Amino acid sequence: MSKIGKISISIPEKVKVVLAGNIINIEGPLGKKSLDIDLEMFNLDIKEGKEILIKPKKIDQNSKRLWGMNRSLINNAVIGSSSGYEKILELVGVGYRAALKGKQLNLQLGYSHDINYDIPDGIKIEVEKQTTLKISGSDKQQVGSVASKIKTYRKIEPYKGKGIREKGQYVLKKEGKKK
Repeated sequence: MSKIGKISISIPEKVKVVLAGNIINIEGPLGKKSLDIDLEMFNLDIKEGKEILIKPKKIDQNSKRLWGMNRSLINNAVIGSSSGYEKILELVGVGYRAALKGKQLNLQLGYSHDINYDIPDGIKIEVEKQTTLKISGSDKQQVGSVASKIKTYRKIEPYKGKGIREKGQYVLKKEGKKK
């Protein structure tokens, strides 16, 4: 039995969930998301538009494995369309700064050139300070991949701790050489 799969998903008032064939459509104030669910393997119960329950038709090794994952995908889509997801990145280093230029994010990260990152559709990036970025959107996977891509432009250096990190991320610092 899946511990995560057994939990029912509560639907907020602003979110509409409609099942059309194998595709579940989730629509809320922040966006739409459609997921393809294998209805030959799972039963999907939408109770009065208030909660969703997913259960396997027969419990075997494969359905156990996919049960919790499918429940998590539906839950992430419901949360994303109602409240959204956000990640906050910090730029740590002398002269490291970020600025928005239209649909591009301009990053100055100590290289001889600036880095221009094209912001994908469905993602909103705000530059709160010059060294703080707020990435938000309705798709959890897309928000995480954009944050990950931006973090790869300047990885955290272990001696001084310079680089791009998520807010609250612990950085293990190494000790420098001794005389």
